[in-house]
Amino acid sequence: MPEINTELRTLSRIDFAFGASNRLNMACRTIARHVQAGRRLVVYCSDTRRLDRFDSLLWSYDPASFITHVHAQDPLAAHAAVILASDTASLAAVHDESWLLNLDLDCPPQPERFERILEIVSEHEADRDAARLRWAAYRSAGHDVRSHDVSGGNL
Repeated sequence: MPEINTELRTLSRIDFAFGASNRLNMACRTIARHVQAGRRLVVYCSDTRRLDRFDSLLWSYDPASFITHVHAQDPLAAHAAVILASDTASLAAVHDESWLLNLDLDCPPQPERFERILEIVSEHEADRDAARLRWAAYRSAGHDVRSHDVSGGNL
């Protein structure tokens, strides 16, 4: 019988996109691009008000297209392109996703579960300060952390 590897991934690739003029709008653009490429993503944010604002933005972001998205506990989660999660239990309910877009000010729980984590950082000082702390935490945990300048609007 073949051996099954049950160990958690120890390193994730973390991509920080610095210089976004609006974090949630850039997150919508990022999600749309990845969904068009056929990728499914988890969006994590423990601030439910921010996650609700992002949920609303996804509904209205591009009137010509629709990005299917639901909360992690929704029965349709297995069929949605984007899963919204606000706590550890919500993230634990997601089994088949390998990429995460983090909209929280802290690192997501168990970042090693994800092959890749996308971090979008606005030009606001509080957002940049929180991103520096996440960057340091990811680096000290041994993750592959990369930086991208999106101040020109490209991601």
